[in-house]
Amino acid sequence: MSALLFEEPLKKVTAEVQEYVRMLGQTYRGLVRGPYYRHDIVDQFDAIGVQSMTVVLLTGFFTGAVLALQSGQTLDQFGARPVVGRLVSASMVKELGPVLTGLMLSGRIGSGIAAELGSMMVTDQINALRALGTDPIRKLVVPRILAGFFMAPVLTVIADFVGILGGWIVARFQLQVSSGVYWSSILQGLYMQDIWMGIIKPFVLGFVIVSIACHVGLRTKGGTQGVGRSTTNSVVAGSVAVIAVDFFITRILFSVLY
Repeated sequence: MSALLFEEPLKKVTAEVQEYVRMLGQTYRGLVRGPYYRHDIVDQFDAIGVQSMTVVLLTGFFTGAVLALQSGQTLDQFGARPVVGRLVSASMVKELGPVLTGLMLSGRIGSGIAAELGSMMVTDQINALRALGTDPIRKLVVPRILAGFFMAPVLTVIADFVGILGGWIVARFQLQVSSGVYWSSILQGLYMQDIWMGIIKPFVLGFVIVSIACHVGLRTKGGTQGVGRSTTNSVVAGSVAVIAVDFFITRILFSVLY
């Protein structure tokens, strides 16, 4: 009896993984062979990149500000308040910037993609595309994955910069750390390996978030209720994947870069 309880969920998970890998294979073929829907690619770059700017700016700014505020109080115990800039910059660039940007994209972009593709599935628009001779993977998935892959690093860099700026405002006016000391501590404490880690991570996270959202959306069943379930599943799976993938990427990059 207990074996049966675990067998069904295991089969479902295995089937989902197989379908996900299958979709990635079709996406790779679409990237290599084309045709390329350039108008759709530009639209997705705008939807995923430009339209996500506000939430990324707000998240990055307040994260850097609260990080400086909290760490400044702790560093005071060791007489190390002047190095608050080093702590803020290292934390934002190496970890918080990529992860928080990924989580924001998972909430905003992942849910939108899953809802959009899910609605197209339950209304048979995907089948209509196939009937017209259009590959849904090339038309719908490839532009979104390209946009997520290339725009996530751009948004992460913006979040890092705004977070460091937010930390400077708190350090200057709340902690009474001079601007010169703050920025010089950043230059002294931020190494090239840290920058590479902060740039490489978002490429992988952006790909994972968008590919999961596309997979969940294309697997939608059950009408409007199914669309709601797919939207929720996309956000949950994408957010968990961001945390898990970040751990494994960090382990790999530490062994390669340091």
